[in-house]
Amino acid sequence: MTSQEQKVATLYEELKRSEVYANHIIESTPQGIIVADTNGQIVRVNKIVLLMFGYDEDEILGQSVELLMPEKFIPDHRINYVNYLNRKDSKPRIMGENHNLTARCKDGSEIAVEIGISPMRLDDKRYVVATIADITERSAIEQELQIAATAFDSHEAMLVTDSQGDILRVNDAFTKVTGYSREEVIGKNPNILQSGRHSADFYHDMWERINQDGCWQGEIWDRRKNGEVYPKWATITSVSDKNGQVSNYVSIFSDISSVKKAQDQILELAYYDPLTGLPNRRRLVEYLERAMVESKRSNMFGALMFIDLDNFKIINDTLGHEQGDVLLKEVANRLTTALREVDIVARLGGDEFVVILHELESDGNRAMQYARHIGENLIRILAKPHILEGRSYVCTGSLGITMYYGNEVSIDEIFRSSDVAMYEAKKRGRNSLRFFDPEMQASLEKRSQMESDLRIALKKKQFVLYFQKQVDNEGRIIGMEALVRWAHPERGMISPSEFIPVCEDSGLIVPVGHWILTESCRTLSQWQQHDSMKHLKLAVNISIKEFMQDDFVSQVNLLVDEYGVHSDRLELEITESMAHDDLDTLIEKMHQLKKTGISIAMDDFGTGYSSLSYLKKLPVDIIKIDRSFVDDLGVNANNESIVKTIAKVGESFGMDVLAEGVETEEQFRLLIEYGYKQFQGYYFGKPMTADKFEEEFQSIPRREK
Repeated sequence: MTSQEQKVATLYEELKRSEVYANHIIESTPQGIIVADTNGQIVRVNKIVLLMFGYDEDEILGQSVELLMPEKFIPDHRINYVNYLNRKDSKPRIMGENHNLTARCKDGSEIAVEIGISPMRLDDKRYVVATIADITERSAIEQELQIAATAFDSHEAMLVTDSQGDILRVNDAFTKVTGYSREEVIGKNPNILQSGRHSADFYHDMWERINQDGCWQGEIWDRRKNGEVYPKWATITSVSDKNGQVSNYVSIFSDISSVKKAQDQILELAYYDPLTGLPNRRRLVEYLERAMVESKRSNMFGALMFIDLDNFKIINDTLGHEQGDVLLKEVANRLTTALREVDIVARLGGDEFVVILHELESDGNRAMQYARHIGENLIRILAKPHILEGRSYVCTGSLGITMYYGNEVSIDEIFRSSDVAMYEAKKRGRNSLRFFDPEMQASLEKRSQMESDLRIALKKKQFVLYFQKQVDNEGRIIGMEALVRWAHPERGMISPSEFIPVCEDSGLIVPVGHWILTESCRTLSQWQQHDSMKHLKLAVNISIKEFMQDDFVSQVNLLVDEYGVHSDRLELEITESMAHDDLDTLIEKMHQLKKTGISIAMDDFGTGYSSLSYLKKLPVDIIKIDRSFVDDLGVNANNESIVKTIAKVGESFGMDVLAEGVETEEQFRLLIEYGYKQFQGYYFGKPMTADKFEEEFQSIPRREK
């Protein structure tokens, strides 16, 4: 072999060794390597690339590098690749520098990669060498760290401790909630925040749960740096290392002072009377349930007192609601102060109070005597004068008492019994107390039976309308008042004074009232067919519950239209007490009725004690003086003065005035003398059926009509 041949062989061997060396470098590098020509076609890859993207070598060689790109990046790549190849410098860069990008694998999945690009010349040809590293896992870790950092700096207070419980790190929210700076707490134990409200057992149970379950959540009372104790809602979680050993504890908490305050306010609204601060009905029931259980356990009697103020309405209407509230708060204070600490005072609403007397005596008679003693003391205390607006007012109370022993009777029954006893005390003259007894129970059952019978009466049409004459000062009939009677199949005719209160209490007054109004319109339409009767007015009593129904006005108008009634012949009577309810709504409805021609009368005028303050606001056509003032005419000078005054009031307000309950000629004569022009009462005739009235009216000489 010549020397020249020897040199060539040596060079060949060196090149061969260089290629092997280069291949070894390319294949042993931990990064993927792709070599592409100026057209972007792949001419060389290492095994790392094949493993990274899932291709075989023959599937990737000769393909465009775009094979490894998500489609959304391809357009920009084409532009940037050309610009890169045309650059004059040869610094390693990817469109400038190394970049983190997204690449596409054979199966369509995407991975995060870091790519560096460098130019290369070989045999006067230009190539691009790309180094690729899969950073998917690293990106995920970085993202998690970023999320963790963001969460740590959230509005929730956070602290991290080591396995021994010493604080390693806190966030800004922690410093805001606790008042401590980072420097003041790092290295300290979180027990520096303890308020002292919780026992050692509390913290023992808490750590037992953390060690057992890895987490605890609950409410803790802590102390701020300034000494203020506050409630927080905390979650404490243990963090374990790869060996399963606890390495850290993380506590996340928030100040729930505002939440607790709102809860307290809600509880206050739900269970306590906002005016007096006393328990309301809901809370009272809970107390009574507990008291009955305790009574059974201790074998001792207890008592429930139902208290109703006797003349609160008069004071409230006279002085106004503000002073009425002052009086109610004073009553609440007097009751609370006079009772034992174990007893409960509650306000049901209005001027109704309830007292629970706990565990009085084991002997029933002695327990009743004890309850009577307490009740009589409360009556004396309530009867003491109240100073309102500089004047002295007396507001007595009526008490109804029911004894209970264990839970032998229901709570509802105890309430009903006490209520019945209280009303019995009012019947007996007020400012007194009454115990519930079997007679009261019988009365209660009778009332319940009546309510049931009334429902049947509605279905079977057992009600009957009677009519009572209304006359002028010459005794001529000018109208009638419709009065309902109940024709009971067994008890005969029942007076409205007996069943109307039951209708009011049970809500039956609405359907009964609608029946009365319907029958009245039907009767009035019949009278309109007779020339001699078509001038007559018909007055119909309307209860407050009926009047305040949303569709009352429309119901009246429908009946008037249905029966063809001349609306100016229909008169609706309301009681003076109705004016103390929703006055604005009452006035609005009255105006709506008057627009159709219907007249409005105020019944029982003079019994509400505040009539003038309302009368000037109400669009009333007629006021009817209550029969109680007429009864003592000629005997009681005060009544005579009231009767005269009401006549003048009606005249000054431009209203007609009708006197009810006229039973004697002397009363009739005096009322005419006082200026009255309309009258009603037994002196002119008792109530009668429509047929009887029509028959009698037709027989009256025309000159008397």
